[in-house]
Amino acid sequence: MSEDRLAGDSKGARRLELDGVGLSLHGRVLVPPLSLTIEPGRVAVLMGPSGSGKSSLLAYLCGTLDPAFETVGRVVLGGVDLEGLPPERRRVGILFQDDLLFPHLSVAENLAFGLPADMRGRVLRREAVERALADADLAGLGGRDPATLSGGQRARVALMRTLLAEPAALLLDEPFSKLDVALRARFRAWVFDHARRRGLPTLLVTHDPADGAEADGPVIELG
Repeated sequence: MSEDRLAGDSKGARRLELDGVGLSLHGRVLVPPLSLTIEPGRVAVLMGPSGSGKSSLLAYLCGTLDPAFETVGRVVLGGVDLEGLPPERRRVGILFQDDLLFPHLSVAENLAFGLPADMRGRVLRREAVERALADADLAGLGGRDPATLSGGQRARVALMRTLLAEPAALLLDEPFSKLDVALRARFRAWVFDHARRRGLPTLLVTHDPADGAEADGPVIELG
């Protein structure tokens, strides 16, 4: 597959389609065949309790699912079938419950880790990181140790690092669940706003009904 087939526009705006996607493990169905279309800039939600296969489904979309799982269906992003593509070529970004920042790197270095490999030049890379810090309302904090940031600040750094990789779609694996109620609502709105402004089809898995209430795409219940 040629690289230009995976090239998107400047905002990575493309439709994410799940066509009859289902997951089983050792003969037990976790996710029955699911068909879902997420338009650019829309946020869809999969609701379900722990163990319903939500995170495993996201791993399948990313290309990181354990081969012990059996799968059916296909995933198409911007007209490209993702079957067989390695994770690094799928251009699917994901945000987890934990921020997963590297403790041995500064905030700025964590952000720089997300920059595309083809962005060359120290000045360009530094400018991209500075823009991300400003966008996250963290200007001037690039030299800080991530451990010195608040939970909300760390969560913002994690999102900006994901977005700096220029994904064509965004997956959210309950990234709001460890935040207190007030911060959860603000961070959720901030994440959704960034996804919409970049035209990213976004899929959130959660067990919190408030997440579904704020989404503008389909809400599907599993389990």
